Amino acid sequence: MDALPPAAEPARGDRPAGDKLASNIVHFARTLRTAGLRVGPGQVLRAIEAVEAAGLKSREDFYWTLHSVFVNRRDQREIFDQAFHVYWRNPRLLEKMMEMLLPQIGVPADQDKRKQLSRRLQEALQPGQGEAPEDKESEPPEVEVEATFTVSDREVLQHRDFEQMSQSEIDEALRAISRLRLPVPERRTRRYQPARRGARVDFRASLRRALRPEGLIELRKREPRRRPPPLVVLCDISGSMARYTRMFLHFMHAITNDRDRVFCFTFGTRLSNVTRALRNRDVDIALQKASAQVEDWSGGTRIGLALHEFNNRWSRRVLGQGAVVLLITDGLDREGAAGLAEEMERLHKSCSRLIWLNPLLRYGAYEPKSQGNKAMLPHVDEFRPVHNLESLAGLIAALDTNIHTADKRLTGWQTELRKE
Repeated sequence: MDALPPAAEPARGDRPAGDKLASNIVHFARTLRTAGLRVGPGQVLRAIEAVEAAGLKSREDFYWTLHSVFVNRRDQREIFDQAFHVYWRNPRLLEKMMEMLLPQIGVPADQDKRKQLSRRLQEALQPGQGEAPEDKESEPPEVEVEATFTVSDREVLQHRDFEQMSQSEIDEALRAISRLRLPVPERRTRRYQPARRGARVDFRASLRRALRPEGLIELRKREPRRRPPPLVVLCDISGSMARYTRMFLHFMHAITNDRDRVFCFTFGTRLSNVTRALRNRDVDIALQKASAQVEDWSGGTRIGLALHEFNNRWSRRVLGQGAVVLLITDGLDREGAAGLAEEMERLHKSCSRLIWLNPLLRYGAYEPKSQGNKAMLPHVDEFRPVHNLESLAGLIAALDTNIHTADKRLTGWQTELRKE
């Protein structure tokens, strides 16, 4: 039987007493809550009762007993697993945490060695980091790190995945996102506007000018009016995208308040128009209104059904004058991509540019294996990753020009899928 010494207050015996065990489970629940899991007092009480009922026969039984109470979604498993082994004294992961204090060298490693602890979990395990200590004698020895070959914090923040950011880094990233500007190139419209050296004569303006006492001195001219095309954002808020939803909502709020004719939609199991809510200048009020309006947060994904509703209800209203569509999703559809290819084809034909933003594309070995990915890829103009600030900057640079950037991987995938 593996011993389970508590983390917060070590017991003197091989097994902690009942009150000690309950106290340590409470502290463990606080760590999970600080790391981002939704753990309430009711779950803590159920965890204590479950451990008392199951007993402490082995570490594995204890692990799965707490797992059954504290883990409700798939994306919470990794945080819980890391927190459990660190909190209940797994020596290997404790050594890995100590190694994070040393400079990192870019040498290829195995997949298990490349796996890093969650930054939110690190902050949860070190709640007092960055605060002034009350007793100078209890201060740990200062660790000096050679920073000759390191890069600045801002550059590191640009490349860090949103999922691996600590809370302070998330706050800094949100401030950077709020300063983003989206310079979509202007396009020629069918309407005209007055111009001193226009190519066409404005007969109405010329006749009105001729009615004046001095008569017609010169012909009035006009030229085609130019303005940015509409921008439509379709954002997936299902459970598989929950780790990035907050960042994407801040991004949508920033571009909505930066320019006109921006339309934002969210979808999981249903489609929701959050454009009016995100137009509020205060980002907190805007996100609060959007959250109250959307009812399918972190649920399943029905991409085909959501696109069908968008094509039938909203496409003619918002996709005029060469609209650009940003589709933010991982392409995982629980309906098995039923009708998704037809809806993607219709959406592609209704806009001038369809850009698919997929967080999974950050992996170099990514392949479109799911049915949803195979149904969507043949009908997109660009396929880009969106997982950090650098990818958002690349998206803005791509939108700053009317030229579609050629992606060899996208072209190859589309060719293979069309052959199938």
